[in-house]
Amino acid sequence: MADQTKQQLNHIDAHGNAIMVDVGAKDITQRIATAGGRIKMLPATFELIEQGRAKKGDVLGVAQIAGIMATKKTSELIPLCHPLMLDKSSVEFIMHADSCEIEAVCTVKTSGKTGVEMEALTGVATALLTIYDMCKAVDRAMEISSIALYEKDGGKSGHFIRKGEAK
Repeated sequence: MADQTKQQLNHIDAHGNAIMVDVGAKDITQRIATAGGRIKMLPATFELIEQGRAKKGDVLGVAQIAGIMATKKTSELIPLCHPLMLDKSSVEFIMHADSCEIEAVCTVKTSGKTGVEMEALTGVATALLTIYDMCKAVDRAMEISSIALYEKDGGKSGHFIRKGEAK
């Protein structure tokens, strides 16, 4: 397993050095990725956000903008990511009242030579961190979890759907 994993890592050269993958010879194709994650909180915090009564303002509106902005800055945050011209970036929230969780879902699309998985994951993480930041004064025990790639399409590796995420 270790040998197989090492062969599949494309950000490491034959000598074990970190490299940025050369995508120069790749074809430009349509690429799309969707990622998601959750933040769990106290019922009172969930209600504040849901009812728009947080002291810092519209928590989900600010988190949505933060997530979108983060997708555009991913290559500045993740050292070996290529800077990409994005065609679409969106962040949506699903309220899970039964578990007092908010699920952030980020979809990113481009026409390019490399995928947008990292952009989608960065958008989710930033949106969830923004929710935490805006509500930490009332609930420092919030917990961010389950950040994962839900689906991606395009490029040589083809279509991927995370088990349990099929729509």
